[in-house]
Amino acid sequence: MELQFDNYILSYEDGGIEVRKNGSSLYFNRRPMFVTVKTSFAVSEFYDAAYEKAEMRNGWIVAEGTLRVPSGSGFAFIDTYEAGDAGFRLQRCVKVVEAGDDLGFSSKFSLVMAESADPHDYQCFAPGVWYRQNEFGPDELMGKDLDCEYFWMLETRCALPLFAMHHIGSGEMASLSRWASDVTMRTLGIEQSENNTDPKFTIGSVGMSRPEKRTLNYMYYGFAVRKDNPTPVDGLSIDYVYPGCDGQTPVKNSYGGLDYHNKAMNFRRINHPVVPGFEQNYSVAINFGQHESFQEMMRDIWRITYSRMRDRLFCVDNKRHYRSCMEIFMKYTRKYGDSYGLPFACQLPDMDISSVSFQFGFVGQQPGIGNLLLRYGDREKLPEAREKGMGILDFWVNTAMTPSGLPQMCYNPNIKGFEPYPHYTRMLADGMEAILDAYVYLHKAKEEKTDWLAFCIKTGDWLVKVQNEDGSFYRAYYTDGSIRMDSKSNTPSVIRFLVQLYLVTGDEKYKAAAEKAGDWSFDNAYLNMEYRGGTCDNTDIQDKEAGIYALFGFLSLYDLTGDKHWLEGAVGAADYTETWTYAWTFPVYTPWPKHPFNQYSISGQSIITIGGGADVYMAACSYTYYRLYLLTGDSHYLDFAEFIHKNTRQSNDIDGTSGYAMPGLGHESGNFFSQKLGSQYHWLPWCTFVEAEPCERLYETFGVYEIEDAQRMDKEEREKRNRVYENYI
Repeated sequence: MELQFDNYILSYEDGGIEVRKNGSSLYFNRRPMFVTVKTSFAVSEFYDAAYEKAEMRNGWIVAEGTLRVPSGSGFAFIDTYEAGDAGFRLQRCVKVVEAGDDLGFSSKFSLVMAESADPHDYQCFAPGVWYRQNEFGPDELMGKDLDCEYFWMLETRCALPLFAMHHIGSGEMASLSRWASDVTMRTLGIEQSENNTDPKFTIGSVGMSRPEKRTLNYMYYGFAVRKDNPTPVDGLSIDYVYPGCDGQTPVKNSYGGLDYHNKAMNFRRINHPVVPGFEQNYSVAINFGQHESFQEMMRDIWRITYSRMRDRLFCVDNKRHYRSCMEIFMKYTRKYGDSYGLPFACQLPDMDISSVSFQFGFVGQQPGIGNLLLRYGDREKLPEAREKGMGILDFWVNTAMTPSGLPQMCYNPNIKGFEPYPHYTRMLADGMEAILDAYVYLHKAKEEKTDWLAFCIKTGDWLVKVQNEDGSFYRAYYTDGSIRMDSKSNTPSVIRFLVQLYLVTGDEKYKAAAEKAGDWSFDNAYLNMEYRGGTCDNTDIQDKEAGIYALFGFLSLYDLTGDKHWLEGAVGAADYTETWTYAWTFPVYTPWPKHPFNQYSISGQSIITIGGGADVYMAACSYTYYRLYLLTGDSHYLDFAEFIHKNTRQSNDIDGTSGYAMPGLGHESGNFFSQKLGSQYHWLPWCTFVEAEPCERLYETFGVYEIEDAQRMDKEEREKRNRVYENYI
């Protein structure tokens, strides 16, 4: 009995399954019925068995059997395999038919990797959690230590619930993913602990494992309790575990009174009850392919899964939402003594101002907001908005410059001076682009702000001066221009500013510096996937915003030169960056009665740093992905642009019904993989900026606030308007 998709044949053989390609075995499972039981001693033991029978039914392979464990518990399996348009699918039912002396159980579908049992021979992909071998992740991240046994992660940690393994030598890929966004709410009164049971837990885990023939349970301080287990182990496997758990991850011993010095680990399992009649029902997509590179594999399996699982588009009026955003900026921008700006943070739902400090970019985005207010004030004939926008921009130009040419970054009006914040290259880029854009805007209106341009030129000259021979810049500097953080990962962030400064001044040195920075970024950020350090308040680890700024930088070089080399870099950065976005959804409990997630979905939020919480920053990219669609003709970018132009709004009180102080407000970030939202429940200026700014760009380029409205324009007109540098100055 066999099924076929492309060159891959999935067959039933002697109670097991095998996947062959061109006659060679790539993946197999001789004993597909697998359970882990939580014994009466509250430790986990695993058992497996071959199917007892199978038959072809309506073109499907239906395999069945009952697995009995030494305690007397029995589990009846019915597994249905089918081939579809994009790959294979498993539908599984596991029913408890006998209850022995066990406290809980989980089941697992897996495929053993026939090519190699060494995890080092594979590059893995779990969106927002695992890229290649997690070289640029923190030490405690799953996958960083490939000598572990269990690499399982709750699928709710992933932007899409998938895990793929790419064999470095052959290029063969295997992927498992949840079939549909059908997670239901867990039991809220139960916390995930060392080894708990929850009958309502419907989250699975994705990952891989290479267990020893011994049990593995950790005490709370990290001691491993192990004993021999009779079940044979065939090698390294890709796994889908249900209900899910997080596999081995290192932890710091927080029990200061203990002198336990061994390597402490966590392995927190979730179980279903061993009660006669209890059933598990879940469905898994099984995909195979062969790819020359990790990037190609990542793009392919992401798109396959995205097309199946992408959440519906959120219904929002983006013109109205943009106006709500600008009303927020107008209300909260004010003079603080001799300075102009917005508070650093306000607590929701009532916008209780908790901190006043101005950041040049990043989470403060002060000049960027000034630029938006200036334009909005002119277009809507609102003198107050224009005055406040000009006030912000003038304040930074008049106050922030230093003798070195590197502007100060964080102003605190309470001390009437600047805080000792690192001069991040990424934060520098945010503020400088905004001031230059505002200069160009007024210049085209015959209003000259020569001091703004001089400010930009002085910083541009400083960038040319400090650029490394290889084209890179360091991540952060001291005020005098000396090196503060010697990572080079922020290099892509200043490319667009240098390109646009060249367009304004005509000075070739800025173009040369931009192209040198682009060369470094192409080789390191794109080809080596060294997208890290983009968030200024995190360590220099892999993240989403580094990908965003690489996309901005490469695209600006392509807009300038028309060189397809730069378009390749932009496409590569775009393909990477979108994989951090929650394209699927699941229910999340919020502890606050006034929160948009009480009525809307989490889809559109995006993971911040690898394996971390999520925020709304992908909203900043909707205009750029739409432009990329127009440049490439790739309809996927159109779909994704529309998705993030709409679904990112779900963390906002878009119409006042959530109960926030003003429509349009949203929280900074949160963590919700456990289905319980954890958040500081506060607003920072960037939250609104990244939603208003692409709307402004879309309007200025295409004259509309909705991407679908831009699509109604004549194709030649859209393409003409998309040549954004033809009339930049």
